[in-house]
Amino acid sequence: MVKIRLRRMGAKKEPYYRIVVADSRFPRDGRCIEELGTYDPKNEANAITIDAEKAKQWIKNGAQPSDTVRGLLKKANVL
Repeated sequence: MVKIRLRRMGAKKEPYYRIVVADSRFPRDGRCIEELGTYDPKNEANAITIDAEKAKQWIKNGAQPSDTVRGLLKKANVL
């Protein structure tokens, strides 16, 4: 099953996330199929950058967003 989920990046206590499309069997920070954007929770504006067209295409093709990513997509007006 293909999922749209977060991949944790950054240093200890300084999380930074990439929004990626990955097979659900891959590890959280492991191999991904494609990167769709970024999310920085430490930034005051909670900087979310998402390629809306790619995200819509993956969802149309059957990729399931995780609960957190679904919320981020709603904030970014993709869903």
